[in-house]
Amino acid sequence: MNKNFENLAARAAPAIFVVLWSTGFIGTKYVLRDAEPLTYLTIRMILVVGLLAIIAAIARPRWPNWFGVGHSVVAGILVHGFYLGGTAVAIAHSIPAGLSALIPGLQPILTSTLANRWLGERVTPLQWMGLLIGLAGVVLILHGRPMGGEAGWGWLASGVSLVSITLGTLYQRQYCGGIDWRAGNLIQYIAVAIFFATGAWLFESNVVHWTTEFVLSVIWLAVVLSIGSIGLLYWLIRRSAATSVASLFYLVPAVTALMAYVLFGERLDPVSIAGMVACAAAVFLVNRLARA
Repeated sequence: MNKNFENLAARAAPAIFVVLWSTGFIGTKYVLRDAEPLTYLTIRMILVVGLLAIIAAIARPRWPNWFGVGHSVVAGILVHGFYLGGTAVAIAHSIPAGLSALIPGLQPILTSTLANRWLGERVTPLQWMGLLIGLAGVVLILHGRPMGGEAGWGWLASGVSLVSITLGTLYQRQYCGGIDWRAGNLIQYIAVAIFFATGAWLFESNVVHWTTEFVLSVIWLAVVLSIGSIGLLYWLIRRSAATSVASLFYLVPAVTALMAYVLFGERLDPVSIAGMVACAAAVFLVNRLARA
């Protein structure tokens, strides 16, 4: 029974991760109506640190040595700091929620190259084909979008998110795989809270409108995203090759765009839909071959 449940959980985990990760872009659009990006992220991280501190106090996990603490700080700044910061800044600069996931959605291309050279993971020619199909799908979704002015700064911030989440995923797999997730995540989020608080103090007004929508969105982003989906991501990283895990991010733009269409009325044209189908096909091809 336990073995069957474990197998079911392993099969369902990627789909659950994609849906949860996609809600992060939607939730960010809601909270940015009432606070600036780094200010909101500081509040979110303080809440996350408090919750993880309670979990760690109850579970009493084994804490890493100073080298492990250092690796956790670096991974946290990459996976949470620059990635979340870049995404929030992108949406704040008029990038629609349904499109803010697109540039980070290129992560599998970059991860495949780096994983091949850094981690020694073999990427087959057919897997490369799948990754390129996914890239073509993202290009289709991007067609006809404005790339200059305020939107240009938004796309630049998304580019920062792409690089940081790619390096963070590989760094986490290489140096933090043996660290208890409760201890490691708490260290990471403390570092990121300081990172965001410093940025908010230096560059923002720190004004917050404490609406019901803001409070509920922050709670969702802190509990479900920063604890639930990040924990699931690290679990997937430990169980799968970096290329296979990264390929899940191809599905995030399509799922996010669908949510944004329902919630915000963001446009879904036939070419964009074709791009989403190509992304889904790429994920299937890469993951299928990775398990073969």
